[in-house]
Amino acid sequence: MCGIVAYVGHRKASDVIIKGLKRLEYRGYDSTGIALLNGGLNIYKKKGKVAELESFLQGQNLNSQIGMGHTRWATHGEPNDENAHPHYSATKKLAIIHNGIIENYASLKQELIRKGHQFLSETDTEVFIHFIEDIQENEQCPLDEAVRLALTKVVGAYAIVVMSFEQPDMLVAARKGSPLVVGVGKGEYFMASDATPIIEYTNEVVYLNDQEIAVVDGGKLTIRNVANLPLTPYIQTVDLELEAIEKGGYEHFMLKEIFEQPRSIQDCMRGRLDSTTNRLTLGGLRDYLKKLVNADRILIVACGTSWHAGLVAEYFFEEFCRIPVEVEYASEFRYRNPVIREGDVVIAISQSGETADTLAAIDLAKSKGAIIFGICNVVGSSIPRATHAGAYTHAGPEIGVASTKAFTAQLIVLNMIALSVARNRGTITDQKYHELLVELETIPSKVEKALKLNDQIKHIAAEFQDARNFIYLGRGYNFPVALEGALKLKEISYIHAEGYPAAEMKHGPIALIDEHMPVVFIATKDSSYEKVVSNIQEVKARKGRVIAIATEGDELIRSMAEFTIEVPATNEVLMPLVSVIPLQLLSYHIAVMRGCNVDQPRNLAKSVTVE
Repeated sequence: MCGIVAYVGHRKASDVIIKGLKRLEYRGYDSTGIALLNGGLNIYKKKGKVAELESFLQGQNLNSQIGMGHTRWATHGEPNDENAHPHYSATKKLAIIHNGIIENYASLKQELIRKGHQFLSETDTEVFIHFIEDIQENEQCPLDEAVRLALTKVVGAYAIVVMSFEQPDMLVAARKGSPLVVGVGKGEYFMASDATPIIEYTNEVVYLNDQEIAVVDGGKLTIRNVANLPLTPYIQTVDLELEAIEKGGYEHFMLKEIFEQPRSIQDCMRGRLDSTTNRLTLGGLRDYLKKLVNADRILIVACGTSWHAGLVAEYFFEEFCRIPVEVEYASEFRYRNPVIREGDVVIAISQSGETADTLAAIDLAKSKGAIIFGICNVVGSSIPRATHAGAYTHAGPEIGVASTKAFTAQLIVLNMIALSVARNRGTITDQKYHELLVELETIPSKVEKALKLNDQIKHIAAEFQDARNFIYLGRGYNFPVALEGALKLKEISYIHAEGYPAAEMKHGPIALIDEHMPVVFIATKDSSYEKVVSNIQEVKARKGRVIAIATEGDELIRSMAEFTIEVPATNEVLMPLVSVIPLQLLSYHIAVMRGCNVDQPRNLAKSVTVE
């Protein structure tokens, strides 16, 4: 949700922090701020993006070797200068940055008001730092102990960094439910929401676990938990290149990430799949594969784009594994008292590995005895640590808020899991198994070919950039692709768009069709092809404007649609990997033409780490 970065060492702290905030801006960009110890504990913050803060800092004394910064996605309080982080304590001797929500802040605030505290913002975070200072004054304890004691009293999720005027070499960080990583350099330390601000300086990091507190003091790092038990820092090496988090000549991260998909799909399969030997190996599932093979039912929990990937997975798990599958919004799963039985397996999908709703769903399913498999992209994130087994997608950093390459990488992993299970269950023939392995290996080249349609899609985007509504329709494996296409468009262009199963059009949405309504059909040749052709005719009869994603060489669709985008043929099971590409490009170009901020769409953040 929000982005955190902090530094202590021999460098100019403000340079490290501002650069880090720019790399974390995909996590939130409502407001931003920085705190430095430079003659006093000074906070500089502004509504808006990091660029606004940079302008505000011109001419300020920024000479300091310790500091922290924050880029905000608003929860408590509207985006403005007062609600921006960092926040002072009552005496202005302490400052805090915070990602998360303190659920019992209202009762804490009332108690502090009774003690004479006054608050300048509407945030739960300001209450948090006042509470820490109140404890420190009452207990006469050092800052790190005051933070620990405060954490035993607060309810909710947090990743925090706290600094003190009176302890000028100390940074105190802690996490529960929101990510936080500590970078270990030579005589310097970094703290951040993820590794992207750190990788330029060090590849050695410590991923904090829930309810752990990291203290840097006097050039030394110590870690303990909220129960005050000392812990040994586990330093890991991050496999991340600086080039991977730069735009690399593209106008936007989203466009770069769309065009990275041939490589990201290949990276996802590398070392796991070899059709020449019929080998399919997912090391992370090895010890628990039998649980999946013997599952009575599979529950898939996810949010947003990951939920759409789960919907596609439902089709091929049921078709090839013959296991009943239910796909749940993680945000609803925990609130409806779901029936989870012995023999059920839960698959949790999340690009970031930090999605709060998905983590809550995992906790609930684990409490009922389910075996949990995780599928995520970010190494060292919370979901891999919370699940019994799983697989990384290896898609590389995805900076654009609207997921693109994460979706196709998730589909690849889900396909490989389903094929492994089907073969072990004996529910797929050797011929079909080999056929799908061979076809999976061709997908990167077919995606590459689909990307060459970019100029044609840009031309179509120009035709529809002023549309107020869109409808996306698909059947079978392509129905979730219709949902994903609609989501991409509304996320980044702010055009209202809805996805439906094509057959459901007659049960309501057809009332919306007129000569102004663009209707995107995913009409590739598959088992539902003839039905989709009939649906296109129904829209044409009502003067709807048809944009069709069709299989190469399909003259029938070409003769019917106003605009046709032809993609390479593949097995219908794998077609979502190809048919989604034009929809990603269409949404991108429409958004750019409308002057929207593609990488940082309004009201959205990349990692939803709060409920």
